[in-house]
Formats: sequence, structure tokens, C-alpha cells
Amino acid sequence: MSSTDRGAGPKRLVVLISGSGTNLQTLIDATRQGSINGRIVAVISNKPGVRGLERAQSADIPALTVDHRDFQRREDFDAALAEQIESHRADLVILAGFMRILTPGFVNRFAGRMMNIHPSLLPRYPGLDTHRRAIDAGDREAGATVHFVTEELDGGPAIVQARVPIHPDDTPATLAARVLEKEHLIYPYAVKLFCEGRLGLTGQGATLDGTLLPRTGLAYLDP
Repeated sequence: MSSTDRGAGPKRLVVLISGSGTNLQTLIDATRQGSINGRIVAVISNKPGVRGLERAQSADIPALTVDHRDFQRREDFDAALAEQIESHRADLVILAGFMRILTPGFVNRFAGRMMNIHPSLLPRYPGLDTHRRAIDAGDREAGATVHFVTEELDGGPAIVQARVPIHPDDTPATLAARVLEKEHLIYPYAVKLFCEGRLGLTGQGATLDGTLLPRTGLAYLDP
């Protein structure tokens, strides 16, 4: 399914967060500037009081909390979250630092219209502590990947990747800062492509303009 299945007008975007929302801010800025043919219609956090909710409020975007601690079962939390997303008629669900593992039922409900960003060059280093793992492995490069969300954790088809060199004196913190700069470029870019109706998800992987993308997605080159 691609975004073309839901009409040609501006896409309705729902962003899920758990923290400070720096990637959210880049998406807010891009939609305001008109570089994305979409509108953020809600920001939902699983934690109350986080900075990302303040960013949404400052931009006059509905800022909601569905606290996972209010639910005994993951399935119940996911059902409540899905209900909120559907109430806003989302064309695309954007995970931006959303630190919850979603159930298969939730993922399949939004298949082909949910994406995530991960701070590594997937398929290398899914999960946590990606920058330390890359440094400890002696890698020469690190980076970030935007991908469609599937049932496999950080394993969905890649849409776009950006790379940065790993310097000999890098720490996880210095490397993370450089990678984050790339995240702020490639996430709005991926959302832009989706909102133009150019991205899709098939059983073989992610497609751009109907052509299957490579396993690592598009290689992002700084403009």
C-alpha cells in the first residue's frame, strides 16, 4: 500500500514520541515550510510531560498522552494508541523516538503507512546502544536509517540511509551527535517522498516510484 491509496491532498501525519522530540521538530519545521505535502494532526507520547509534547503545543498541534503504565497488557495499550491514531484519520504514522515495542497486531494494522528512524546503518545494530557497538566493532562508518515498520524489530525495509565517518577519537556521545544531524535531514526527506505518493511497501520490500529499493534503501547525499 502506498500513500496514493488515500487521496492526493495533503497527508495527515501522526507522530509518536517518548522524549525530547528533536526529530519531531524537524518535521514540524518541514511541514510549516511547505517542503512536505502533509500536516501533523497529532503528537502522541507514551510518557507525560516530555519536551516533545511542549514542541507540539508550541506549534498548535494537538499533544496527547497515552501512558503505557496505565495498561496491564501491551495489547491493551496498543489498542488504545491505535484508537487515538485512527480518530485523527492518519495517512502516515511516524515513530520519532518512540521507545515502545509494538505488538504484531498494531504493526499490521498500519502496514505500509508507518515508519521509524534508527541510529545505525541497518541491518547492522538493531536495538539499543548502536553507537558504542559500531565503535567497538571497529567500523569506519555509522549512520541512520529510515525504514518501514514491520513485526521484526528494526527489521522493516529500508527507505533511506545517511552515513557519517567514525573518527579515531569518537565516543558514543560524539558519534551520536553527528548521526543525529543526519537524522534531521533524512526523516523529513522520507516523509516528503511518502506524502508525494512515491513510496510503497510490497512483499518484496520498499518501493520508490514502483521500483524496488535496495536492501539499505536510498543513499542520502547532502544537498
